[in-house]
Amino acid sequence: MIVNSGGKLSKEYFVSYLKLVMNAKQCSLVQAKDHMELHFFKRDVLSFGEYTYSNFMEAVKDLS
Repeated sequence: MIVNSGGKLSKEYFVSYLKLVMNAKQCSLVQAKDHMELHFFKRDVLSFGEYTYSNFMEAVKDLS
């Protein structure tokens, strides 16, 4: 999925994305979070800014 690095991504976006990863990979939330940190954020969790990372973490919290 191509993401505009200038955009601020919402919590709802990450809830959907995490659910998609968990469903596609048949994995836990922890594994999906790790997968996204590695592949989506490319190991730099602030690559899309603090606002986006904060929304990512809120999505993780909501799903746990």
